[in-house]
Amino acid sequence: MLSHPADLRRPEPRWPAIVAAFSAVALHFALPEALRVGPSWLLAIMVAALVVAAHVFRRLDMHRENSVMGYAILLLLAAGLLYGVAMLMLSLVRHTAAAISVLQSAAVLWTTNIIVFAAWYWRLDAGGPNERERRDAHTRGAFLFPQMTMTTESAEACGSTLAEQTNWRPSFVDYLFLAFNTSTAFSPTDVPVLSGWAKMTMMLQASISLMTIVLLAGRAVNIL
Repeated sequence: MLSHPADLRRPEPRWPAIVAAFSAVALHFALPEALRVGPSWLLAIMVAALVVAAHVFRRLDMHRENSVMGYAILLLLAAGLLYGVAMLMLSLVRHTAAAISVLQSAAVLWTTNIIVFAAWYWRLDAGGPNERERRDAHTRGAFLFPQMTMTTESAEACGSTLAEQTNWRPSFVDYLFLAFNTSTAFSPTDVPVLSGWAKMTMMLQASISLMTIVLLAGRAVNIL
């Protein structure tokens, strides 16, 4: 059920998403200069400015502007990720990158891939955090989390009551776990995907993960 706009009895924490954003920025610094977009400090300053703006808009209850700032942050991080992957592939074609550099870069991009797509899932699912926190429970969205299908018996097996599971809402960690599974198992595992945009986004994430893993394995074999 949708609550009144001012009634946020359980506001959704934003700090995990902020930590994830700055973690992606830090990983961008770990890439060789040839794989970064522009000067090293540019992405960090832009993300920091957008995070501050998003926080101010949220405090002022300007949710539309807050969402725009959130999407802008994710577009910057996604651009940095895709640019890094493209430049890494190009360096392999041109044979301009050392084996160790390729291994390190592929590992950094693989990790960044998980963080960036987890943030996208968190931002997009069920209208995003601004909409989810106004609902008493998470009953529909792009992903069918196990908690959304709990019965009395399964809830008790998890050490909780059905009422507690009925009021359940996903947090950033749930989307991070989903993104990690997509990059490692190439599957959402226990979280069925329901919407078209989510399926396409997960296909893109899995493709990036596959490319970086192939690069890691290929270079490891060459080194050996």
